[in-house]
Amino acid sequence: MNKVVYMDYAATTFVKPEVLEEMLPYFTEKFGNPSSFYSISRDTKMAIDKGRQRVAKALNCEASEIYFTGGGSEADNWAIKGIAFANKNKGNHIITTKIEHHAVLHTCEYLEKNGFEVTYLGVNKEGFIDLDELKNAITDKTILVSIMAANNEIGTIQPIKEIGEICRERKVFFHTDAVQAVGNIAIDVKDMNIDLLSLAGHKIYGPKGIGVLYIKKGIKIDNLVHGGGQERARRAGTENVAAIAGLGKAIELATVNLDKHAKKLTELRDKLIDGLLKIPYTRLNGPKGEKRLPGNVNVCFEFIEGESILLMLDFEGVCASSGSACTSGSLDPSHVLLAIGLPHEIAHGSLRLSLGDGTTEEDVEHVLRVVPPIIQRLRDMSPLWEDFQKRGEK
Repeated sequence: MNKVVYMDYAATTFVKPEVLEEMLPYFTEKFGNPSSFYSISRDTKMAIDKGRQRVAKALNCEASEIYFTGGGSEADNWAIKGIAFANKNKGNHIITTKIEHHAVLHTCEYLEKNGFEVTYLGVNKEGFIDLDELKNAITDKTILVSIMAANNEIGTIQPIKEIGEICRERKVFFHTDAVQAVGNIAIDVKDMNIDLLSLAGHKIYGPKGIGVLYIKKGIKIDNLVHGGGQERARRAGTENVAAIAGLGKAIELATVNLDKHAKKLTELRDKLIDGLLKIPYTRLNGPKGEKRLPGNVNVCFEFIEGESILLMLDFEGVCASSGSACTSGSLDPSHVLLAIGLPHEIAHGSLRLSLGDGTTEEDVEHVLRVVPPIIQRLRDMSPLWEDFQKRGEK
């Protein structure tokens, strides 16, 4: 194996050289604690301010509405728990969906154990919520709606602006997990009526361990991390200055080249989807076209297990996944695939290929060469495939 084809950009991305260059000084000569008063701390304070301004520009909000976190999961936790506990005098009802990232789902489950009620909206076979169902789910006790902008497994892009309008009309806070969306589709928190938004640096060619929570000015929210007065007394802990600088540069690069980036990935994505669907008994999970993330491909191959596909792809130099990286160790089928109506036996045969800045047409062609024989080999070893053929249903 000589060639390595990375197709798991939804799990994480490499750090771009320009981003790393921006970060390096804050590991060495510019190491001052931003909370200190001496001169060498001024550079680190300025780096944080610059990073905050870059993120604010990308989201079309004020710099004072941007708060740095330890990642996307922390931002999700803070948004949901913070709103719930700060506004429990107004109500105890939260609405989310069955296909959210586990950072949202597990946080909601935690709140259910602490006196809150949660409605989990279903989705259709392409992963979209029903806006009328959302409207009907809102009650006078609803304080928060949390719906992801784009799904990390099947690439479905939700109608975020319309969801925001519904929440605004009903005077309910709206949080969106935009970890997969930022850098892939345009996000404007004002135009989309978003009150809180989560994002992560390592999904947009920035460093790991840094994220953002956008909190619209005037929103009452409890702190998640207590201690010092950092982040305007909202999030304690000495700031990760190098990572903040890197995130700021990464989101600037991601948004300035957004259209070009999306066009390239969409063309490669569609070529990959068309090629994979030529394999018999293969289905695409999620929508086609512009309502799907530009770099997302998710298919199910009937009669085989996704984990076996990954092992054989790895032998061929292809890095892929069967779903979310956060649950890759689980033997259970994807909760997202079950939510869109797939039976367990088909959901187990899923493959997610996510494309990014380093993906080339040659990479796509390599995958299309190696996947069909892998699928055939695995089916030849599968008792499910053997039974299917014996029934004469091929």
